[in-house]
Amino acid sequence: MPGHSIEARASQRAFFGVSALLFTVSTAATIVGAVSMSAMGEMPMPGGWTMSAAWMPMCGQTWSGLAASFLGMWVVMMVAMMLPSLVPMLLRYREAVGGAGVTGLGWLTVVVGARYFFVWTAFGMAAFPLGAALAALEMQQPALARAVPFAMGVIVLIAGALQFTAWKARRLACCRTTPGRCLMLPALSADVTTAWRHGLHLGLQCSYCCAGLTTVLLVAGVMDLRVMAAVTAAITVERLAPRGERAARLIGVGIVGAGVLLIARAIGLG
Repeated sequence: MPGHSIEARASQRAFFGVSALLFTVSTAATIVGAVSMSAMGEMPMPGGWTMSAAWMPMCGQTWSGLAASFLGMWVVMMVAMMLPSLVPMLLRYREAVGGAGVTGLGWLTVVVGARYFFVWTAFGMAAFPLGAALAALEMQQPALARAVPFAMGVIVLIAGALQFTAWKARRLACCRTTPGRCLMLPALSADVTTAWRHGLHLGLQCSYCCAGLTTVLLVAGVMDLRVMAAVTAAITVERLAPRGERAARLIGVGIVGAGVLLIARAIGLG
C-alpha cells in the first residue's frame, strides 16, 4: 500500500536521524569528558607508568562521586563506541517485527536499545569497584605496581589471542546474523516484553563478543581517546566487514603485536 510505504520510509528516516544525533552527542560528550579527565593529570607509579584519574578520587572528591562520574562517563562512552555496530542489529530487528506494518515500531526499537545499553551499564558498575580496588592495592604495594606494565602486556596478548578462537567466531556470528537465530528466542513478535528480552540477549551476546576488546580498553586506557577510537574501529569493522571472522583475526594480529611490545618494554624497563 502506498500509504504504508510512505510511513515506513518516514520511520526509517527517523530511525537513522535519531541514531546519528545520539552518536554525535555521545561522541562529543565522550571527548569532553576524556579531555576533562586528562586535565586532572595522572599519578606516576613505580614501574614507569601512570595511573588514570578514573580510578582514584581527586582532592575533595568522594568515592561515591567518583563512582557516579565513572559510570556516567562509561555509559556515554559505550553509546558512542557501540552505536555504529548496534544500528545494523536494530535494523534487522525492525525488519523482523515491522514487515506487517506494526504500530509503535519506534518505541519498540527504543526498548531494545535501552535494554542493550543496560547490559553495558551493568558491566561498568562491575568494572569500577574492581578497578578501584586494584588501584588502591597498587598504591599501597610498590612491588605490585612495578608488575603492572608486564601484566598489562600479558592481558593484552591474551585478549588478542581470543580473537582467533572458535568461541569468538561463534559470538561474532551471533552479532552479525538474523535476530533470534543465535539468541535462543522464539520468532520475534511486536510487543514490549519480547523487545525487552531481545535487547537483553543482544547486549549479553555483544558483551561476550567484545570481551577481549573491552579488556584492552580497560587495561590500556579506559579514558584515553586514542584507545577508545581504536577499540571502536575494531568492533565496528569486525561486525560490518563482509568477512567478519577474517577481520577479527587481523585485529587479533594487531592486538597480539601490541601485547608483545608492551611485554618487551616492561622487561626492558625492569
